[in-house]
Amino acid sequence: MAIQKTEKIWHNGKLIAWDDATIHVMAHVIHYGSSVFEGVRCYAPPSGPAIFRAPEHAQRLLDSAKVYRIDVDFTRDDIVKAMCDVVANNGVWPCYLRPVVLRGYGEAGVNPFNSPTEVYVVNYPWGKYLGSDAEQGCDVCVSSWTRLAPNTLPAMAKAGANYMNSQLIKMEAIVNGYAEGIALDTSGYVSEGSGENVFLVRNGVLQTAPLGNSVLPGITRDSVLQIARDLNIPVLEQMIPREMLYLADEAFFSGTAAEVTPIRSVDKITVGKGVTGPITRAIQKEFYAIVKGEKADRHRWLTPVPVRSKQPVSV
Repeated sequence: MAIQKTEKIWHNGKLIAWDDATIHVMAHVIHYGSSVFEGVRCYAPPSGPAIFRAPEHAQRLLDSAKVYRIDVDFTRDDIVKAMCDVVANNGVWPCYLRPVVLRGYGEAGVNPFNSPTEVYVVNYPWGKYLGSDAEQGCDVCVSSWTRLAPNTLPAMAKAGANYMNSQLIKMEAIVNGYAEGIALDTSGYVSEGSGENVFLVRNGVLQTAPLGNSVLPGITRDSVLQIARDLNIPVLEQMIPREMLYLADEAFFSGTAAEVTPIRSVDKITVGKGVTGPITRAIQKEFYAIVKGEKADRHRWLTPVPVRSKQPVSV
């Protein structure tokens, strides 16, 4: 899906024109992948635009930077305000937000310490990540590419370099006719998709892999677990063998881009009855009711964006 550019981008505390948000070809990030980032959604409930779990996303961004020893001069609250400012100034919502911290132009070698830190926040319209049929479920495969091994690249950091692995998973899936791939960890247990966490339902119990299986601590993943507890759905965070993907009664992805997307089949084996199951549907319904303002935001997941008009706008 092509990016529809907006008017302004937040850069190191100031709003600049979209076309001015450039980096040098010798920026450290280009040669060594030295960036961390977030994907965040801003929804359009009747009360006005609201960013989903903005503080948690901002904190994970700073946590990722800390892992990679990238000094950031902005606080969590600064990043949240930046997200609100760029949505309000561009007047575009619902939308996707991309905060990114990167190492810029300064050091030519692998050593990153003499390269300056650049912080950007971008917003733009973006629809369903896994296609228009995502509500009916998507067809996926188990990837031949393994997720990052422990003590190689830190899977708990949302780093740009990690997504070279994700690109291999995604491209392999697409060229073989699938919407997405699911990667196993180095021990052969279910890890996650190229950009989503994975949930299964077996005998009424919701299961997902623990963080130790090279899993990113997803913000939407955490929200799904909370919704499941609210709905009195039993939850297990445990290692999941590959064959459980084929034996599950239900399966779905969670993520900022994917939101809650059912999985219809894995490796051409139908999941359950091949339709969205009752637990997946219940979690979907509750999730969308909260973000669309149809139910009370009881967990305070939505950060309101102060704007003059409360009507959704698109470009």
